[in-house]
Amino acid sequence: MVKKTVVPVILSGGAGTRLWPVSREAFPKPFMKLPDGDSLLKKTLMRAAMLPDVDGVMTVTNREYFFTTRDEYAAIGTGKALEFDYVLEPCGRNTAPALAMAALCLCESRGDDTVMLVLPADHLIENQPAFADAVALAREFAQEDYLVTFGIRPTYPETGYGYIECGSEFRENVGDVSRFVEKPSLVLAEQYLEMGNFFWNSGMFCFKAGALLQAMREHAPEVLEASLACWESTRRNDLPLTLDEATFSMIPDISIDYAVMEKAQKVAVVAGGFDWNDIGSWSAVSELVPEDEAGNRIVGTAVMVDSGNCYIQAEDRLVATVGVDNLLIIDTPDALLVADKSRSQDVKRVVQQLKLAEHDAYKLHRTVHRPWGTYTVLEEGERFKIKRIVVKPGAALSLQMHHHRCEHWVVVSGTAKIVNGEEERLVRTNESTFIPAGTPHRLVNPGVLELVMIEVQSGEYLGEDDIVRFEDKYGRN
Repeated sequence: MVKKTVVPVILSGGAGTRLWPVSREAFPKPFMKLPDGDSLLKKTLMRAAMLPDVDGVMTVTNREYFFTTRDEYAAIGTGKALEFDYVLEPCGRNTAPALAMAALCLCESRGDDTVMLVLPADHLIENQPAFADAVALAREFAQEDYLVTFGIRPTYPETGYGYIECGSEFRENVGDVSRFVEKPSLVLAEQYLEMGNFFWNSGMFCFKAGALLQAMREHAPEVLEASLACWESTRRNDLPLTLDEATFSMIPDISIDYAVMEKAQKVAVVAGGFDWNDIGSWSAVSELVPEDEAGNRIVGTAVMVDSGNCYIQAEDRLVATVGVDNLLIIDTPDALLVADKSRSQDVKRVVQQLKLAEHDAYKLHRTVHRPWGTYTVLEEGERFKIKRIVVKPGAALSLQMHHHRCEHWVVVSGTAKIVNGEEERLVRTNESTFIPAGTPHRLVNPGVLELVMIEVQSGEYLGEDDIVRFEDKYGRN
């Protein structure tokens, strides 16, 4: 008899705009490091890998995040031989399309009875044994074709979460779902807390892949039909699995709650007996850091004079305050956030304004991650930009050219194999090369150590979109 396994499906997306300036569109919330140095994505993977009967993990994420995700996973020692599968989205279409595509993939590779454990990558859960107990309970009901959601017992009247009302109990810690409730007013949240049969909606689920698709067939046929069209149009032999863009973008943009969970009949809620934190704002992050006698919580270096109840996170610089109270101060190399703690949910409005102004700070950090490594903008001005480029061992930039800029490369450490027009040569430490505009060129690190270079760009236009790629080992256009 084949031993039945559970497949954690990690949903890793979303820009995390309320956690700007650390979370940005090109490097979103799942990758940001918490005060203990671990990312939310790492914590989610470890939580999933430590469960019994797990031999593989599926991650649904944007195709732009694949290489960063892969590198993050490669740096984690789970203690298990895990198979990593990916479903890469060309654009964001909410949780119902994401889970439909994951279910179709699992049905084809493992069978309709495969149990999916859906875990958003931006949750923090510390009590692993209690989490494992809740998952085991959810799996029992999932095997009986229930669609199972996890509810968190509220400890205060939170207005920022959706709620689940539990009807009759099947057994201890498992009940029938009466209804899902949108984010309530404070008065309603206080009533829910007193009633005792309302839970915070965690956004975690457990069900058979086939049962989810059947529920979609009954309650969200337009989502399933569009998902099937995408599945048939996707090149499924090419790995990692990248969904067909034209058909995926046509799937209705709708959450799994709206599309299925609120309509289906056979829905159960497991009361999670574990701590749970939806890291959705800087106020939530601040709670992870011990406070001093004045109520201040500090990550980095800060001098606080007559200041209290503040959260300070400084990556590189000293932050000093005098006579302030109840502030969030988040300092990064290229952006500084100062906000009243009570307004932490409104940080997303900063991102909205940056987008309207077409300012790169909503999307990019000063250090930008690429499949081959990173680049950091050191300085820029009119007609020039200076970057520090780090290329991983064995990695290569695409064969490319620029219409509007020239580039001067200086090797700081390591050895570079450079294609410059018709010439190919090795450039060693303290050596350099010049690449005129319009010249095809490529940079390769042939060594076993990181290659570090300084790039000086000059020209009339220095935007990152001035790249014409001829060849790319990472499949980028």
